[in-house]
Amino acid sequence: MATPRDTTRRPDALTLEVVELIGEVVARFHADYEEAAAERALTGAQAKLLSLLSLEPLPMRKLAQKLKCEPSNVTGIVDRLEARGLVERRTDPGDRRVKVAAATDEGRRTARELRESLRFAREPLAGLSEEERVALRDALRRMLGQ
Repeated sequence: MATPRDTTRRPDALTLEVVELIGEVVARFHADYEEAAAERALTGAQAKLLSLLSLEPLPMRKLAQKLKCEPSNVTGIVDRLEARGLVERRTDPGDRRVKVAAATDEGRRTARELRESLRFAREPLAGLSEEERVALRDALRRMLGQ
């Protein structure tokens, strides 16, 4: 039978170093993402929303949950992206009372260009072998419970 983890024990030095390194990776990724978004005259929030919508249309409520913000903030972001022709509002085919936001062709192209332009993905990760990238991916999936 599994026992609860002892959360009162201090993490070992290796674990602390890994946590610090993860923090540095996250900071570099965010800086690169913000820069790539700015090059397309997008805020980080607009870029993230557009990236989500490039995968599938989503209701505003679901977007707010994924972005961890208020639905009214999502409405403003969608308004600005819609004005630029990157997003459109549609009726949800499963429930005509619900509106979903969807990326336009231009929005999907912009989201793809944004992903492809991230130096973070090309530089540090490209320096790892395929085997190392697979091991890193698998370890991260395990950490996230996927």
